[in-house]
Amino acid sequence: MAEYKTEQQKRKFYDSGEWKKLRAEIKKRDNYECQECKRQGIVSIDTNEYSESAKRKKIQLVVHHIKELEHHPELALDEDNLETVCVDCHNKEHGRDFSNMNQNKWQHDERW
Repeated sequence: MAEYKTEQQKRKFYDSGEWKKLRAEIKKRDNYECQECKRQGIVSIDTNEYSESAKRKKIQLVVHHIKELEHHPELALDEDNLETVCVDCHNKEHGRDFSNMNQNKWQHDERW
């Protein structure tokens, strides 16, 4: 069984054709809607917005491992362990908080 402990191991998995094919199938199965938002009565769908700076379509939906890949490698490609979520819900699920990124970290420093 494969391990997904290092960033390199995870990147190899997420770059694989098998994962990309399954990811597309899961998004289609979930009707291109965030399943977490849906549970809260909110509709969050994929759009075709384009990012000029990244030169690609903006990522709005991702396929999330309900039981984390690192801790449950045997469920890496198990459809029952995958769901489509929006980037905001995915970040919340993983404890990533970007709400204060635009704040000036020096705003309370002494000026002289």
